[in-house]
Amino acid sequence: MEHNGDEIIMRYTDSHEWVEVNGAEGKIGISSHAQKELGEAVYIELPRIGEIVEKGKEVAVIESTKAAADIYSPVSGKVVAVNQRLKEDLSLLNNSPEKEGWICKITLSNPNEIEELLDPTSYLSIFS
Repeated sequence: MEHNGDEIIMRYTDSHEWVEVNGAEGKIGISSHAQKELGEAVYIELPRIGEIVEKGKEVAVIESTKAAADIYSPVSGKVVAVNQRLKEDLSLLNNSPEKEGWICKITLSNPNEIEELLDPTSYLSIFS
């Protein structure tokens, strides 16, 4: 039996966002590298559920002890969930940016966009 639609695919942008694609849904966040560069996050502006986001356009804003940074969506789609836990506990973003500190989930409008992103090995070879 084929499981192609169930395969979880992790991809990165060269601006340090990631998307974990599972079927037609993508979970978006920032890479560990981005978190180290930003320093401790002190505030996040999350997208609204139902918002349509475009690849390469702002999806969230993070303010840290060092800077404020726009977070860009690696893929286009519609926001279907946001990580409400970040509102109570921003340390999730600081301590686990690629797992517990995810920012939002979107339904992909163009799944082929993930082909233009970096796989984990390529990303790490450039930014480590």
